[in-house]
Amino acid sequence: MFSIIIPLFNEAKNIDKLIKEINFNLNKYKNYEVILIDDASTDDTFITINKLKSEKIKILKNTKNKGQSYSIYKGISSSLNKIIITLDGDGQNDPKDIPKLLEHYLSQDSIKLIGGIRKKRKDTLIKITSSKIANYVRSQLLKDNCKDTGCSLKVFNRKIFLEFPYFDGIHRFLPALFNGYGYKTKFISVNHRKRKFGVSKYGTLKRLYKGIIDMIRVIKILKNKK
Repeated sequence: MFSIIIPLFNEAKNIDKLIKEINFNLNKYKNYEVILIDDASTDDTFITINKLKSEKIKILKNTKNKGQSYSIYKGISSSLNKIIITLDGDGQNDPKDIPKLLEHYLSQDSIKLIGGIRKKRKDTLIKITSSKIANYVRSQLLKDNCKDTGCSLKVFNRKIFLEFPYFDGIHRFLPALFNGYGYKTKFISVNHRKRKFGVSKYGTLKRLYKGIIDMIRVIKILKNKK
């Protein structure tokens, strides 16, 4: 029915609890798989997820650190279902919100992507501020109607995703790509939690610079599509 894609980099202390929460909150669903992609972690992430391996849980591993976009793309490419759900492996996305987004997606055939909008974010002030600025600039340039493209919790169509030209950073521009390709999108408020273990893997200045380059790339992709 659906595949849950979770990229991981040094999340050994977070992933076990997250999987338990996913199993608990998705108890009523039978036909789904969870794909965990270890992005060449330097802690015990790969050891931990191998202990979780089951009929529903598939394990993938990058031999080198390739980043979040590559890991998500790799997971989706190996998935078996038409519906994709993505979320972070740090536990900040709340699995309780998955059924809410999924039911909205299943009840509206015309909508091909439903994304979460994080309310009352539990991040540092500088991260929240930089994210708001980036979201404003992006929404003005790309007209994607999304206030929070950085929220990893999304439900979308696998086939459409695989039509997009791949680039490193694509996971942050899915609303713009779906919208730009003529597909309807919708966004719903979701919970956001504090990170309990580990640290954020993304530097603010580096992400800002890369975000600008990626926005230019997306503009060109959508222009060529039209």
